[in-house]
Amino acid sequence: MCGIVGYIGKRESQNILIEGLKKLEYRGYDSAGVAVYTTEGLQVKKSKGRLAVLESKLEEAPLSGTIGIGHTRWATHGKPSDVNSHPHTDNSHKFSVVHNGIIENYISLKEELAAQGHVFVSETDTEVISHLIASLYEGDIVKAVQKAVSRMKGAFALGVLTEFEPDKLVAVRLASPLIIGVGEGENFIGSDIPAILEYTRNVYILNDGEMAVLTREGVELMTLEGNFISRELFHVDWDIVTAEKGGFDHFMLKEIHEQPKAYRDTMGARIDASGKKVVLPEIGMTPEQIRSIRQVHIVACGTAFHAGLVGKTVIEQLARIPVETDVASEYRYRSPIITPETLVIVVSQSGETADTLAALREAKKCGARVLAITNVVGSSVSREADDVIVTWAGPEIAVASTKAYTSQLIAFYLLGLYLAQTLETKSEAYIAEVIAGLQELPQKVEKILEGAEAIKEVAEQISTHDNLFFIGRGLDYAVALEGSLKLKEISYIHSEAYAAGELKHGTLALIEEGVPVIALATQEDLFEKTVSNIKEVTARGAHVFGIHHEGETELAKVVDQVYAIPGTQPLLTPALSVIPLQLLSYYASLARGNDVDKPRNLAKSVTVE
Repeated sequence: MCGIVGYIGKRESQNILIEGLKKLEYRGYDSAGVAVYTTEGLQVKKSKGRLAVLESKLEEAPLSGTIGIGHTRWATHGKPSDVNSHPHTDNSHKFSVVHNGIIENYISLKEELAAQGHVFVSETDTEVISHLIASLYEGDIVKAVQKAVSRMKGAFALGVLTEFEPDKLVAVRLASPLIIGVGEGENFIGSDIPAILEYTRNVYILNDGEMAVLTREGVELMTLEGNFISRELFHVDWDIVTAEKGGFDHFMLKEIHEQPKAYRDTMGARIDASGKKVVLPEIGMTPEQIRSIRQVHIVACGTAFHAGLVGKTVIEQLARIPVETDVASEYRYRSPIITPETLVIVVSQSGETADTLAALREAKKCGARVLAITNVVGSSVSREADDVIVTWAGPEIAVASTKAYTSQLIAFYLLGLYLAQTLETKSEAYIAEVIAGLQELPQKVEKILEGAEAIKEVAEQISTHDNLFFIGRGLDYAVALEGSLKLKEISYIHSEAYAAGELKHGTLALIEEGVPVIALATQEDLFEKTVSNIKEVTARGAHVFGIHHEGETELAKVVDQVYAIPGTQPLLTPALSVIPLQLLSYYASLARGNDVDKPRNLAKSVTVE
């Protein structure tokens, strides 16, 4: 996820671009840049780091001009650096592009353009766009962009400038958000409404497959094929703070609702065109090296550790390799048995978690290969690991992780399937079936989010309690641990998660009349045993809220309230069953009057041991 902004009018564009980027910095903050058409032609300034670094450069050497584009980056292709920052230009520096999204076929396009003599200077997929547009330009920037877009696969929102037509700003949307702001004698583009709200409250919201051509005099909307579109302006009556949150009350709720997109983006180009095979070019292990793996260690902290618990089951079931899952803060101190045949998987949202970094370094010292799953390109974990799977969830602002966690689950599914393909531990038909299930998850998450009101009612009930229990078996237990952590983090309700079969070994002593119990019962092979455990707590007066699959009718007979998630393969269920638990935590915290996005005593990234 990145933020883009553009301006054409009569005012100095540099200041407007910088102010717009400040409002979008929550979408990405590892680098920033602007391109402005000046009396000396198209000029670009960009730099690694927070927006303040770029702002300082521009104060020393301003760019004067009334048309420009800007970008704040969250890296997906290429580490954060000056050269990888946007905007990108072609070799002539006559065309400039800012981009939010992913170009899935950029490698083949890059090879084709290189054969024509184009020289690339960055590691990004975006630079390919500027070269492609330049190669197709025949005097009409709109047609050149249309031709370029017809050859690109993936998700993108684009802002395009050319020195040859300095009176036009071209914008394109395909599966990445983009809005057009309409002013008097000036017009704007932005990834989100906050970027332009200081200057106008009249906007066009582009739909997928649409583009806009902005001049000082007006805006033309059209399809990517060039058919003109007529649309009424939307008047924004939100304040800026609300607009930054996309109309949601809190960043956490916004990020919960961004999960379908995060799922799609993380899968992205990692599923081939046939939809039957996983492709992970970022993993450099040869088939022989994969076959030499004798054990896997998954090491992580907090929410990432819970993703690792799901990953353990996924890898063991799909690849049939034994897996241990460890809390990173304990890993080094138990003298783990690590050999060159051990694959160590470290999981960290930020890629800077101190305990996880220490575990990574210990594993490498012992000769193990290290694979990182992280949400931040260029982070310490991603730089030091041998292989990296980046989760394309975009920046997460709320302290309590939601979309970063579920994107880690998607990464584990992809990895498990990739290992199974290589080791031939599962049939091609089975792998294709699981991939099909993966691709259906975003739509099913959307369906759960549509039913959030039912979760809100339960959350308001439990918000009056001081103690709560989560129970589940198998993968349901792993999800119960994450649900319990979320609730503790932001509602401050004391909560514990237990493997349901362990209740009779001591925990039942804590169950008393009216105590809420959240029971997950989504695993078909463990369903009857889970129901038996639920009966143990209801017999002692617990009030049970059960989560099961649609179409299952038995659970409702033994619990007080039920919530049904869409059906999927048992292995994929955690990517759905955790969503109502995230909502439960959010609404319980809200009911208790807490600061949802910034819970007490916690930080987003833990960079000390």
